[in-house]
Amino acid sequence: MKEYITVIGGGLAGCEAAYQIAKRGIKVKLYEMKPTEFSPAHSNKNLAEIVCSNSFKSNNITNACGLLKEELRRLDSLLIKMADKTSVPAGQALAVDREKFAEEVTNVMEQNPNIEVIRKECTNIDEDGITIIATGPLTSEKMSEQIIKITGKEKLAFYDAAAPIIEKDSINFDIAFYGDRYGKEGDSSYINLPMNKEEYENFYRELINAEVVTLHNFEKKEIFEGCMPIEIMAKRGIDTIRFGPLKPVGFTNPHDNTKPYAIVQLRQDNNEGTLYNMVGFQTNLKFGEQKRVFSMISGLENAEFVKYGVMHRNTFINSPELLDETYNLKENSNIYFAGQITGVEGYVESIASGLVAGINAAINFKNRNVKEEKLIFPKETVIRSLIKIYINTK
Repeated sequence: MKEYITVIGGGLAGCEAAYQIAKRGIKVKLYEMKPTEFSPAHSNKNLAEIVCSNSFKSNNITNACGLLKEELRRLDSLLIKMADKTSVPAGQALAVDREKFAEEVTNVMEQNPNIEVIRKECTNIDEDGITIIATGPLTSEKMSEQIIKITGKEKLAFYDAAAPIIEKDSINFDIAFYGDRYGKEGDSSYINLPMNKEEYENFYRELINAEVVTLHNFEKKEIFEGCMPIEIMAKRGIDTIRFGPLKPVGFTNPHDNTKPYAIVQLRQDNNEGTLYNMVGFQTNLKFGEQKRVFSMISGLENAEFVKYGVMHRNTFINSPELLDETYNLKENSNIYFAGQITGVEGYVESIASGLVAGINAAINFKNRNVKEEKLIFPKETVIRSLIKIYINTK
């Protein structure tokens, strides 16, 4: 048995798992293929890169995700601690400056004496040592082949998308305004772009007819509902997005005291407040079409896009069949999975899976002759509820 635990993947789940192992006095080899290799959706050389929205969802403990974050805080989750440290205004949600968040996590990983960060693609899974596979939804082709070998199952995949990011200085505040939905305290950190009926319908027509990027080997069109591209959602009906991400309820336009027909919201994306992302505007439109169509939105006629939206393929395993309640592979007690590759949805959920896998891998390492010893979270916790949902244990 090797004298260290291997973690493959330096995303949210992988970094959380590595930290939980290292704090228990065990050496970790953490593999991350960046910056030698980048997936189609990644561009930041740091660990724990946030690809889609910069929101970790609600901080309110009456909300399931807010309660999950509180559980993770009490369990000394590194990633939640770093999210709190690099948070930006987002009403009752926890949103982060994605660049600073990745920098902070990377610094902790690289400075921890028990963690060796290896910057190269891992193409082999050593089944003789304890390994956590946290390669995320954008697992490389070589690693996907390795996973198929050890699971004996063909991988599944679906597609999701990310939204564009805009420079605040390019927003027209003669039209845009900060405001509270229903006067709700804390929501004034969002920038609101009101649209009247004519503006909305003109935008809608251009949106549903805009050119999209051709996706190769993409016949079944499995789309993740939680990150539905705005143009696909719009094609379900003229009012679909007006009852979704563009819903105007609870707002009055302070410029003319009217009720908007539709509203586009922008959420702060960095600590300085110079960048804002388009809430709910995940897209697969061609870059030129994004510039043309989204600039039709009132207040964005001169918008400067620092990052356009992209669509990417997600890979995951059949967790209910393959994993136990600690994310341990049923057929090989040395192998764990964590993060979105297990099917969990969202940043906080991925962090939670990394924490559970990391703690249990450490227990396994320290009790090599007591394979049955595991940390099973109580059924009253949100962490266990997540496992019940995604792993489907009885």
